[in-house]
Amino acid sequence: MQVFTTPRRIIITCHKWLSHALQTDVLALGYVVTRTFQTGVELQGTVEDCIRLNLNLRCASQVMYSLKAFTCNNPDELYENLVTINWESVIDPDGYFSVTSNVFHPSIQTNLFANLRVKDAIVDRMRNETGKRPSTGSELTGAVVYLFWKHEEAEIFLDTSGETLAKHGYRKLPGKAPMLEALAAATILSTKWNRTGPFINPMCGSGTLAIEAALIATNRRPGLLRHNYSFMHLKGYDPSMYTIERGKLAEQVTEPAGLKITATDISSQAIATAKINAAAAGVEHLIAFAVGDFEQTIIPEAFDGVIMFNPEYGERLGDEIELNATYARIGDFLKNKCRGYTGYVFTGNLDLAKKIRLKPSRRIEFFNATIDCRLLEYELYAGTKREDKPGQQTVNPIQ
Repeated sequence: MQVFTTPRRIIITCHKWLSHALQTDVLALGYVVTRTFQTGVELQGTVEDCIRLNLNLRCASQVMYSLKAFTCNNPDELYENLVTINWESVIDPDGYFSVTSNVFHPSIQTNLFANLRVKDAIVDRMRNETGKRPSTGSELTGAVVYLFWKHEEAEIFLDTSGETLAKHGYRKLPGKAPMLEALAAATILSTKWNRTGPFINPMCGSGTLAIEAALIATNRRPGLLRHNYSFMHLKGYDPSMYTIERGKLAEQVTEPAGLKITATDISSQAIATAKINAAAAGVEHLIAFAVGDFEQTIIPEAFDGVIMFNPEYGERLGDEIELNATYARIGDFLKNKCRGYTGYVFTGNLDLAKKIRLKPSRRIEFFNATIDCRLLEYELYAGTKREDKPGQQTVNPIQ
């Protein structure tokens, strides 16, 4: 089984509602997407393609390479189907592998039992064919096999990622209730930011939005920050494949002249944390950090800038009554201090969002863990959409 050169079905998974941004990322790499669904995209390719995808994608979770799809009615049928796969050509008999799964079948009460049957089939096959057996465990540090089984349909994959791609590897200190890196990237890619105008991030917390903006603007890909993937532990892996692809990442980094990214927070500890994370990502020199209330944030004059808030929304942090005043202040700040910009507020509390008292031009749906969220877009016109009369002052419509 020549997985590095044989095209098969590839499923790239992502967190809920990130698939639109993921699809854009995949298409930009020159691949053809055959299907897009709520938590991922599908395409055709080899494990060599999976290497490139793993290193480049900002919004993905796992890159899965299909080995076999089959009908399955019980654990014995699962074993019988998997023991026929020539695992000895994929996993080193002296190596290590782990199994993960998502199973929705009445014969399986816990995924751990399904995982055990997968491990049994792989180990028995390899012992019979080679006289040896690989080690197994729960750590995703070697080869990873993934089972998807729903009703009577099952499919076994090589998970070529291992640890999730949704964490980009630079966040040394998480801060309070941090936004997942893949989610932060997806929200930025959903804005109208042109990657050269100012990007302002008040209430920045641990700095994830500002850091992802800097990574996107300079075309720094997540693969520059990570050095272990499960594809490296597959039989037939040639390290030169990885070296070549990673070299391309370094060559495509550019730093636009005059790029202005600003991150502020009232907490000096948050700013200290954000600076450490930005340094780990290699972009600290591109971000102007400052301590202070968001209303003190300096807004450069611009008509192509973006200002983006990710305030608390009363689910995990903060008291909703106190947050009413905060959201009202955000609305006043956007209306009075950010004209000419496009404003964004990411929130999981639409009742609080009403306190902003500005009418969103777009509402983009996301999930933050299990919380249904919206990225609200506000056009903060310097005047009106039509030419203002001399001496006439206009502000955004208030709900």
